[in-house]
Amino acid sequence: MGTVSAWFRDEIAIDFPSLDEAVERMRDAFLAPLDERDLQAELSAELRISAREAFDGVSLHLDVPVRKICAVCGGRGEEWPQPCAHCDSTGHALVRHPVRLIVPARVQNGDRFRLSVCPPSASPTRVEVRIAVE
Repeated sequence: MGTVSAWFRDEIAIDFPSLDEAVERMRDAFLAPLDERDLQAELSAELRISAREAFDGVSLHLDVPVRKICAVCGGRGEEWPQPCAHCDSTGHALVRHPVRLIVPARVQNGDRFRLSVCPPSASPTRVEVRIAVE
């Protein structure tokens, strides 16, 4: 895979050294084997609901933290000629993405739900929610 990496090396200008990391992420996203591309960030959370909510079902709103391209520097990690203070020069920021979770009726303590959150300009994030009936 060394030759594939070399394809993109000449696309990085000397004036923008922070683009090297962004190009590596793009190269990996486009050229990585499918099993590596399917790896997503994974989060888990425990959702506490009452016995009545477990019996009747409930609709809840969650804020899922997702990694998104920095809106200030566009993923470069810098605002010419200074490092981007908004994302600490990483090119991405952690933002909260709202999700509506519908918990069906008759859910049991310990039941788990798995979902994938894929907002625009953000890395896909898998979420596992464990139900805790109080």
